[in-house]
Amino acid sequence: MGNLIKTVLFLLVSAFLTHLIPYNDFFRNLDTMVHEFGHAVVTLLLSGKVMYIELFSNHSGVTYSQVTRPWSLIPIALAGYMTASLFALFLFRRRAKDRQRFGLQVATVIAIISLIFFVRNEFGVMWVIGFIILNTLMLAFMPRFISDIYYLLIAFLTLEESVFGPFSLILYAMQDPAKAGDATNLAKVTPIPSIGWAVIFTVFALWCAMRALRWFFSGGRRAGRAARMPSYQSQYEE
Repeated sequence: MGNLIKTVLFLLVSAFLTHLIPYNDFFRNLDTMVHEFGHAVVTLLLSGKVMYIELFSNHSGVTYSQVTRPWSLIPIALAGYMTASLFALFLFRRRAKDRQRFGLQVATVIAIISLIFFVRNEFGVMWVIGFIILNTLMLAFMPRFISDIYYLLIAFLTLEESVFGPFSLILYAMQDPAKAGDATNLAKVTPIPSIGWAVIFTVFALWCAMRALRWFFSGGRRAGRAARMPSYQSQYEE
């Protein structure tokens, strides 16, 4: 319970600080893109058809798809929030292993695939193109310390959105269960009400956030110890 409270408090402080950063709204759409990408990939894996994805400036999105098997709606609806939470966890895991560059490359590949195959509305297309260009600049031209700061920014913004997104479903489900997005879709095909699914999404997101922050702090300590360790060089003469 102590770790959960610390995680929630850290996320609240992080959300306050990141809202002070100019243009932070631009990067919050990364969580939306990954969320909808998760829906699309699982739809295709279950032999469904993805017609297109729309991304909007208010950080919302929708995936239009067709499925022939009613049971497939369950894994498809589960995929959105869970994929977003796992992606945030992935970003922090790469950072703990000092592989931020690989994390940016994966995010860029997801954006490129989304642009080519899925995203079709004007705002969504322009946002994805802008994100791809910015990532390419960071990977190809920026010095390491700038790209690392950029990486931490999108990692924390994605983590925040991955938690606050499903938490907002709880509020929506309490006010109007029919307007709770994926939780409502799951409630239609399962005996669990929409607020129950919203809680499940939130608990999973918090579990991922706790692990992500553990990697963030342990990764920083390892990096600090490595920087303090003296280096020795052996010389051999023949």
